Amino acid sequence: MRNKHYEIDMLNGALAPKLLAFALPLMVSSIMQLLFNAADVIVVGRYAGDASLAAVTSTGSLVNLLVNLFMGLSIGANVTVAHALGHGDTDRTEKVVHTSVLLSLIGGVFLAIFGALACRTLLELMSSPENVIDLSALYLRIYFMGMPAMLFYNFGSALLRAGGDTQRPMFFLAIAGVVNVVLNLILVIVFHLDVAGVAIATIVSQYISAFLVLRCLMAETGPLHLELKKLRIEKDVLINIVSIGLPAGFQGIVFSISNVVIQSSINSFGDIVMAGSGASANVEGFVYVGMNAFYQTCLTFVGQNYGAAKCDRVDRVVLLCQGFGILSGLILGGLAYLFGNQLLSIYSPNPDIIAQGMIRMFYVGLPYFLCGIMDVMVGALRGLGWSVAPMAVSVLGVCGVRLLWVATIFQTYHTPACLYLSYPISWIITAIIHIICFLFIRKKAYARVTHNAVPA
Repeated sequence: MRNKHYEIDMLNGALAPKLLAFALPLMVSSIMQLLFNAADVIVVGRYAGDASLAAVTSTGSLVNLLVNLFMGLSIGANVTVAHALGHGDTDRTEKVVHTSVLLSLIGGVFLAIFGALACRTLLELMSSPENVIDLSALYLRIYFMGMPAMLFYNFGSALLRAGGDTQRPMFFLAIAGVVNVVLNLILVIVFHLDVAGVAIATIVSQYISAFLVLRCLMAETGPLHLELKKLRIEKDVLINIVSIGLPAGFQGIVFSISNVVIQSSINSFGDIVMAGSGASANVEGFVYVGMNAFYQTCLTFVGQNYGAAKCDRVDRVVLLCQGFGILSGLILGGLAYLFGNQLLSIYSPNPDIIAQGMIRMFYVGLPYFLCGIMDVMVGALRGLGWSVAPMAVSVLGVCGVRLLWVATIFQTYHTPACLYLSYPISWIITAIIHIICFLFIRKKAYARVTHNAVPA
């Protein structure tokens, strides 16, 4: 029985207020995560120069390329726990918790070593300019030392979300975020550590948030309770996590590859376009997390209600999350463009960088709600336990379209605007196909859960 004020009963009661109560802390948490990077970008842009700004902002697609596989596995952990909780299977829930935590630690150590060793080579493959590559490599080598903490926090918060708790992870990030901002100011302005300073500040904050999640899980009294001595990989649980999370992670990797290709094309225009695009991408990130909160909400609510065989409730979750996601995308995207000049000037006072950022904002920020439609449908499909179909559709619809665009249209109209146009076009195509897939898959999924009473 749940009697904790920070947990939400997803299986009973009015849906709309519960979806919002679940999504809003997620939104705030994601905004704070973005502020980690935004604080890096703002401080380095103001106090270290344009080359340092380009070095920090141009590394995002490479970081995502390396971490997305494990981020996908955290989605698999979320859905697996949600199904078990919805079905009332306490023993399986406990197994998922301990398998997921150990998996996150193994993945974090691997990424820390691999990222530090390979970052220079990967930056060279991305055509990073000579005046930027040394700074980018230094930033990444330090940044990757925080991978164990980053993955542990993401897996741990995914487990808490599956139980209906989005409030405590938000509080943990708030604490870590304050530390990050303060350290940024001290290490860059006072000690003049440039990109190394912002990287150090980031990883310190990541380890703080990870420690707080660890304490939280160890203090849990229900099925989400963590005991370090019970950490082990349960084969059947791992298979379930991987079957859902691996396609999601592979999708993220392919997405990142397409973004690396686009970033390489952006790099070819020089550091001013790089910095403008990077600053705009940071602003757009705040629009994205507003919509992505409803993707995560849809994923978790669908997972629990599907586990409890409440199929009518699943349908209402999907429709409401679509409505909330579209509305947040339209409002936030419009505001970002309307106040774009002022927002971009926070990152750099250079008018050329601001002008380049506004070009990207028009083509990517304004129509971002289209991405929200696509993502909510992916959340619905994954919540049902179907992960291969949305992966295949997303890889072909988003990555395929963007890569084809770069290889054809962009070669004829070689401008940043032409490059950015590939984003909304790929979102429209992919969202339509996802909706069609959901309408077909839901019939089979509902029949399975109704007859078996628990997801396979």
